[in-house]
Amino acid sequence: MTRTFVDSGVLIAAARGEDLIAETALGFLADAHRVFVSSPFVRLEVLPKAIFNQKTVEAEFYETFFSAVATWATDTDSLIQQAHAIACNYGLAAMDALHVAAAIALNAEDLLTTEKPTKPMYRVPNLRIISVFENQQGS
Repeated sequence: MTRTFVDSGVLIAAARGEDLIAETALGFLADAHRVFVSSPFVRLEVLPKAIFNQKTVEAEFYETFFSAVATWATDTDSLIQQAHAIACNYGLAAMDALHVAAAIALNAEDLLTTEKPTKPMYRVPNLRIISVFENQQGS
């Protein structure tokens, strides 16, 4: 099983979209050879807005994903410290650094993202970054 951290952009694309990116994201999420790991930061990025905007189906999609998460990053103080170091060393934005730090802390092999390969997160060693943009079916 491949330990995979899924960033919020992938979940949003899968929940809202009907295009190739959504199809690709859903394909990764349905992959029986992956086990998903996550952090409270991802949950905070996607759930509150869906709930506030009364997007019940979207919120249920997120809840279904989160209920299937095998392992959660829970030491947020440590994650923030690690994210700060990662952001300083590789030039990542705050949320990207938090996601990368959580993925590393959870021993994820892959980080699935909607970020394009030109983004700084691809500089981080020892973590395979997979872009749904680069893996679109039919591309």
